[in-house]
Amino acid sequence: MRRTVGSVSAPVSAPAPVRTPLVRRPEGRVIAGVCEGVAQHLGVPALAVRAVFVGLTSFGGLGIMAYAGLWAFVPLDRTEPAPRASGALRRDRGQSVALLALALGVVLLLAQLNIAGGNDVIVPLLIAGAGVALIWRRMDEDRTSAGKRGWLLLLAGAALVLAGLITFLVLADQLGPARQALVAIVVIVIGLILVTAPWWWRLATELTAERRERIRTQERAEVAAHLHDSVLQTLALIQRHVDSPREVARLARGQERELRSWLYGRQPDPAVRFAAAMAAAAAEVEDSYAVAVEAVVVGDCDLDNAAAAVVQAAREALINAARHAGVEEVSLYAEVEPSRIAVYVRDRGIGFDPAAVPEDRQGLRGSIEGRMRRHGGTAHVRTSAGTGTEVELTVDRETVS
Repeated sequence: MRRTVGSVSAPVSAPAPVRTPLVRRPEGRVIAGVCEGVAQHLGVPALAVRAVFVGLTSFGGLGIMAYAGLWAFVPLDRTEPAPRASGALRRDRGQSVALLALALGVVLLLAQLNIAGGNDVIVPLLIAGAGVALIWRRMDEDRTSAGKRGWLLLLAGAALVLAGLITFLVLADQLGPARQALVAIVVIVIGLILVTAPWWWRLATELTAERRERIRTQERAEVAAHLHDSVLQTLALIQRHVDSPREVARLARGQERELRSWLYGRQPDPAVRFAAAMAAAAAEVEDSYAVAVEAVVVGDCDLDNAAAAVVQAAREALINAARHAGVEEVSLYAEVEPSRIAVYVRDRGIGFDPAAVPEDRQGLRGSIEGRMRRHGGTAHVRTSAGTGTEVELTVDRETVS
C-alpha cells in the first residue's frame, strides 16, 4: 500500500497482526482447553499441539507436567460459555486438578531421574501436593461467596500439607529428631515470651491508653461540634432579643428540649406514640407563640386515630390559650389510664364566655368539641371571665384499641 504526501508517494506498512491472548478455550476442549488455547495463540492446528504434548510425555512425563502447569496458571476464557452438549467435554474444575497433576508429574520425573529417594519422598509429595491444590483452589474462589465450603477446603488443604510433612518424617525415620527439634523450638519461644513479656505488656497498655484517649478526643470533638451548632447559636440569638423576655424564654425552652433529647438518647417517634406526639404539639405551640407550656404526660400508648384526635384537640386548645388568654404560661396534663385517655389544658388568663363565641369560629366547636365527638370522646370547657379556662378531653381506651 502507498500513501501520497504532496507530490511524493511513500509506502505505508500494514499493521502487525494482533496475537490472540493465551487463555484456555472452553470450546473444542478435551480436558481443560489448554491445547486449544495454545493453538489459537500460536496460530497452529490444535492437533499439532496435542501431538507435541503426547510426545513430551514419553520423556519422563514432561508433557503431563507442561500441560498441568499451563492448566494451573493460564486463565480460562470467560468471554464465551463452555458448550455442554458433547459428552466428551468435561467440566472445568479449576486449578486444584491441574496442580495435582503437576505434582504427580514432578514426582514421576524425580522418581525416574532417581533424585527423589524412592517412596520416602514420592508419597509425602503426593499428599502435600493434594493439600496445596486444595489451598490454591480455595484462594482462587470468590471470597465473598465461598462461605463454609471454602473454609473447609482451606482447612483440608492445610491438613494434607501437614500430613505430608509428617509422613516424610516417619518414612525417613526423622520423626524423633524432629520432635526433639520441635520441643527445643517451643522452649525457645516460651523463653522469648517470658523475657519480652514486660515489653509486650507495656505495649498493650500503651495501645489501650492511646485508644481510650482517641475515643475521648473524638467524643470531645463531637460534643464541641454539637454545642457550637445548638447552644452557642441559641445564645447568640438570645443576645439579639435581649429586650424581648418572651422571645428569650421561647429560645431557652426550645434549646432545653433539644439538649434533653440529645443527652438522654433518641426519643419515641411522635407519629407512633401518644406521649411523644403530645410533647411535640406542646413544643410546636411554644415555638410558634412564645408561650411556655408546662407539659406533663403520664403513661403512653400507640397513636391510632382516636389518640391522634385527642392530640390534635389538645393542640388546638393550647393555641387558643396562647392566642387569647393573655398569659405567658399554659399547663398541659395528659394521663393514659387503663380504660381511657384524659387531657387537661389550663390557663389563668382572662377567660371567655362560650355562648358569646360567633358561629363562624370553628376553633372550639369544630376542632375541639366536634373532633372529640367524631371519635367517641368528650370535650368539656370550663371558663369564666377573669378566672382562666380549663379544657378537659377524654376518650375511652376501648375506642382507642
